Amino acid sequence: MTQQVSKSSLSQGQRKLIDLLQERPFSSIEDLQIRNGEPDFTQPPKVIQKLKMGGDNSSRPESSLPDFWLKKQVVELLETITELGNGEIRSIEVAHGLPLIVEIERQPATEGEHSHV
Repeated sequence: MTQQVSKSSLSQGQRKLIDLLQERPFSSIEDLQIRNGEPDFTQPPKVIQKLKMGGDNSSRPESSLPDFWLKKQVVELLETITELGNGEIRSIEVAHGLPLIVEIERQPATEGEHSHV
């Protein structure tokens, strides 16, 4: 079971990912590199913004807050990234600022290593 997590308790890379989710509430984030269980923005991911015709396409209201509790979907995404360790997230489908579907590219396990996710 996931626990309550606040934005202020996150690492810099994790906060940057949360900011991206909040700034582009309807989007696809592609080619996000993961290093040592953390989002790595050395090579920025591609962000494909989706616009809802006739809808509000502005940033989420939380994006202006210094701190807030993360929703379950965001905590699960961060847990998945931590468990992945090293690799690439091919795509994160984002709706209402929340991750819905995540496609992961995994590095093959080396001898004696087992994949946990």
